[in-house]
Amino acid sequence: MSSPIRTVSSIGIMGFGAFGRLMARHLQPHFALQVCDPAQPPEPDPSGKGLRPADAAGVAACDLVVLAVPVPAIPAAIAALRPHLKAGAVVLDVGSVKIGPARAMQESLPADVEIVGTHPLFGPQSARGGLAGLKIALGPIRGRSTPRIAAFLRHVLKLRVVVTTADAHDREVAMVQGLTHLIAKILVRMEPLPRTMTTASFDLLMQATEMVRYDAPNVFMAIERANPHAKAVRDRFFALAGDMRLFL
Repeated sequence: MSSPIRTVSSIGIMGFGAFGRLMARHLQPHFALQVCDPAQPPEPDPSGKGLRPADAAGVAACDLVVLAVPVPAIPAAIAALRPHLKAGAVVLDVGSVKIGPARAMQESLPADVEIVGTHPLFGPQSARGGLAGLKIALGPIRGRSTPRIAAFLRHVLKLRVVVTTADAHDREVAMVQGLTHLIAKILVRMEPLPRTMTTASFDLLMQATEMVRYDAPNVFMAIERANPHAKAVRDRFFALAGDMRLFL
């Protein structure tokens, strides 16, 4: 395997949805960015180190490449990038599940490319006040880049880094995100909900609902369907909810 790139000066981003834009805003002061998203191409932005729209080849020419596309679109993004990636580059994804993307990247990316799985445990709503103190999961897959990436995230972006494996991540997130998004979807369907005679606990429940209410539908589908551990959690939740009806 080729030696890793020692100094990352450029980052390529595939996908410029809500999370891609959030990421670009926080990375641009530190790196030159190339962004590819034919569906919503970015405008050139000379602030910070600069952001430029690019095609897949331009993104792949960067030192570090971020797959900020929906989980089902990861194989197509890899196929577009693969012929143009340089030896030693680092490729990471930001998907809400990790087992499937990790397998896709291992199987389809060139052997001389390093791979890290990541999941920022926040989104545009929860990051409105800044990134400091928010969590991000990192899963080393191939190569030695994880410690360098973790150091940048901790010391520059002030994130709390959790190093994990794809399977351990998906087991916990099946409940952490799977139940949160599921309950939020149900509550939204029960609207209108009380806004005046509320308790502190109900207000917190509403805050949690608002944080995920406007997530793209593909995020919910990835959390609930692409995570192999999510069904067991859902089944247990609905079974226990059904048992509660016996007491009411």
